[in-house]
Amino acid sequence: MTTKSNSSRGRQSSSTNGRNKKKGNDDPKANKSFGKNKDKNFRLHPEKIKHFKKKSSSTQEINKSDEIRLNKYIANSGICSRREADRLIKTGSTSVNGKIITEMGFKVKPNDEVRFDGSLISPESKRYVLLNKPKNYITTMDDERGRKTVMELIRTAAKERIYPVGRLDRQTTGLLLFTNDGEMAKKLTHPKHQVKKLYQVNLDKKLSMSDLQKISDNFVLDGKMVFVDKVSYIENKPKTEIGIEIHSGRNRIVRRIFEHFGYRVIKLDRVIFAGLTKKNLSRGIWRHLTQLEVNNLKMI
Repeated sequence: MTTKSNSSRGRQSSSTNGRNKKKGNDDPKANKSFGKNKDKNFRLHPEKIKHFKKKSSSTQEINKSDEIRLNKYIANSGICSRREADRLIKTGSTSVNGKIITEMGFKVKPNDEVRFDGSLISPESKRYVLLNKPKNYITTMDDERGRKTVMELIRTAAKERIYPVGRLDRQTTGLLLFTNDGEMAKKLTHPKHQVKKLYQVNLDKKLSMSDLQKISDNFVLDGKMVFVDKVSYIENKPKTEIGIEIHSGRNRIVRRIFEHFGYRVIKLDRVIFAGLTKKNLSRGIWRHLTQLEVNNLKMI
């Protein structure tokens, strides 16, 4: 009897397991894959969706790719080579967001403020472009009145966004420097550095010797003292053609000097700016400065 009972229970158990397995195969919950639902009409509730949102790996990769090693950042700014930058970093010459960095391999993010010896630097390559400006171009980035600007003349000079250093009025021709080096531009336009500019002036009448002397001796114009470094007749030319060297950056200062003494400027041409000349540079043409010229400007 015992044997029969055990056998019966075994058959019953086997039959029950079979039914359970079959039932399990028919149960939708049993076939449901984790994290998925094969029903195309299935949609998660909006409140649940936000819990599953994560930053995509591609976004994280983009953020990482935007970072740049500090030594490369310094090298790209034109200060020195990467190897030299490593040495300078060790000496504590560089700060990022106000904190001195001496760590090798430190990475800089796009929005970080990086300073070298206290001066703000940028990884963008520095460009220095010299233009021999023709007449009828204004020195602005753009003009709402549709007039021609100097930016049209140097649009192919650099992929970086460069800016004119100082201004020349519409009718004035001659040397105009463009750069994206903010420190350099500031130096070349600040009066304390006394950057020399030499102009060739054509007047509507001969400049008298007495007026030449008055201009040379300096004088007050519109309540401010005007300092003229040099003024003279141009050798072997009529006395209507004058050379004048100044370091003032006041608006239309050369024209105003001669107007003050009763002369009208017919033609005004800037022939020298901060030691740079128009040699081999035709009107309307630009060129990049040589490294020697850049070094000379940095020594001002």
